[in-house]
Amino acid sequence: MRIDRCSNPFVMKAWGEATGAEAAGLTMLSDPESAFTKAIGMDFDAPPAGLIARSRRYAMLVEDGAVTLLQAAENPGVCEVSGGEGLLASM
Repeated sequence: MRIDRCSNPFVMKAWGEATGAEAAGLTMLSDPESAFTKAIGMDFDAPPAGLIARSRRYAMLVEDGAVTLLQAAENPGVCEVSGGEGLLASM
């Protein structure tokens, strides 16, 4: 499952189709009001950069509704532990 702060579920559906995620059985979800992002404490604001109500970069493995692995990126713009490869390596 992939959750993104994209406000448009139609964009998420198209992204899932274009990337092959949907065919692989992944569910693409949007978080337009940042409710999930805020609930897990991954929200941030950086007004000087024009970033309001954003999500920190992270990878999360959820099995049967329980978070079994959460990897938050340490540095903005660096996608090591929060990328798919990083998540797979930690599993």
